[in-house]
Amino acid sequence: MLTNEQEQQIVQQILSGDKERYALIVKEHQASVANLCFKLVGNKLDIEEVTQRVFIELYTALPRFRFSSRLSTFIYRITVNIVSKMLKHDRRIVSYDDIRPPEDDSEPSREEQIIRDEQTARLRNAIGQLKHEQRTALVLFTYNDFSYNDIADVMQISLPKVESLIFRAKKNLQKMLLK
Repeated sequence: MLTNEQEQQIVQQILSGDKERYALIVKEHQASVANLCFKLVGNKLDIEEVTQRVFIELYTALPRFRFSSRLSTFIYRITVNIVSKMLKHDRRIVSYDDIRPPEDDSEPSREEQIIRDEQTARLRNAIGQLKHEQRTALVLFTYNDFSYNDIADVMQISLPKVESLIFRAKKNLQKMLLK
């Protein structure tokens, strides 16, 4: 895992003409970008396309990176923007196959497993029905462990709006799941 200083040095080298160093940035962040894309889009075919678009956009955006935030925050901002554009354009239905209930160490009975699977399917469906901004804020907070400040930075919105989006997302999920 690269430190912030190492990433800053690599970005400076890329901007100075050492284009081969870009592979280090891709290698470092590719899995986390693909994971975020999957949580936001859900379709494996889209993950590859969106991830590729993110790194193409990042390459052209590197001169605008001012090191006022972490490189990962800058990359996630690009990812969220590209996913938003893609969802508006393609109007795809989102599935969340990687969202699973917390697992404990004991082996569940067949009946418990069926109940868990049903709950997971309901949760996936409910998250997929959230408005895009609510879904994005909730996924970043819940599954990527982003702070509200980081979410505000990634989504380029105010901190109160992040708080509101997450609050509304939780309330909407609660309403959908209690039906």
